Amino acid sequence: MMALPPYRLHRNAFGRLEFTAPNGEVHAGVVPVRAFPVTAPEHGIGLVDPHGRELAWIDQLSDLPDDIRILLETELARREFMPEIRRIVSVSSFATPSTWEVQTDRGTANLILKGEEDIRRLAGPALLIGDSHGIHFLIRDPQALDQQSRRFLDRFL
Repeated sequence: MMALPPYRLHRNAFGRLEFTAPNGEVHAGVVPVRAFPVTAPEHGIGLVDPHGRELAWIDQLSDLPDDIRILLETELARREFMPEIRRIVSVSSFATPSTWEVQTDRGTANLILKGEEDIRRLAGPALLIGDSHGIHFLIRDPQALDQQSRRFLDRFL
């Protein structure tokens, strides 16, 4: 049987997460934050208050009771938006800034790459591309892309 955490977590009447500490202290507006959202999304989640102070640490989501796990997964999905690029359809220019048309797991999108420094290498082969609007696009494995997409990407790496 799964052990219950020493705290309570639920949504209040305003739809915000509310954390009740073991001592009974209540914190409204709690935000779950993944330590490693790309490389280990199920491990290392902090619960922080609106001031950024950590209230609790969760080693692994699967260790939580179903109701709390589902609540946190729902909240994380609402907060996180990181489309995964499946194909690079076109690039307006090989000089920056350039507009890229990409196919993602969430549909077709256009992103504006301001500079090569907006393409960051992550652990393993993964790349994170930041566009001019602050949206981050993920490429899990550049070698898994089609040949045309790899060719476009190679011009910027």
